[in-house]
Amino acid sequence: MSKLTHVNNKGEANMVDVSTKGSTVRIAKASAKVLMQPETLQKIKDNDFKKGDVLSVARIAGIMAAKQTHHLIPMCHSLNLSKISVDFEFIENGVQITTLAKLNAQTGVEMEALTAASISALTIYDMCKALDRFIKITDTQLLEKSGGKSGHWIRGTQQSSERKLKDA
Repeated sequence: MSKLTHVNNKGEANMVDVSTKGSTVRIAKASAKVLMQPETLQKIKDNDFKKGDVLSVARIAGIMAAKQTHHLIPMCHSLNLSKISVDFEFIENGVQITTLAKLNAQTGVEMEALTAASISALTIYDMCKALDRFIKITDTQLLEKSGGKSGHWIRGTQQSSERKLKDA
């Protein structure tokens, strides 16, 4: 297993110095699920909430959160993101969230994609909690990343090669 990069040789928290790394296009995809009662899901589909359009608000929250990741997670670099997308798919018992973060930089965007997925999920919860106390946020995870020295990684595969990210 490789050495932890956010810990110095004394075991102290440390922000990684990326100044000598080359800039490359870096892309990360993440996801989360929000599980709920069928009645709640139907109200989201029907856009029938007094607070407003649940998915539109969750999309904006996810985009805003990705742009603020460095304020939320102590060792993250401040990044000039070139793209953030937050997409929703209705699944049998809830909403599947998929996010994409992209930039050309010296460090990756995994945390930004994960933050967008997490905050989008929390926003759905917040907007629906008065109706459904059984809402559950699950399966928040990195799906794919590319760029930089470590190459291309896709969850569930051993590949780190030429496969391209879709929708980039």
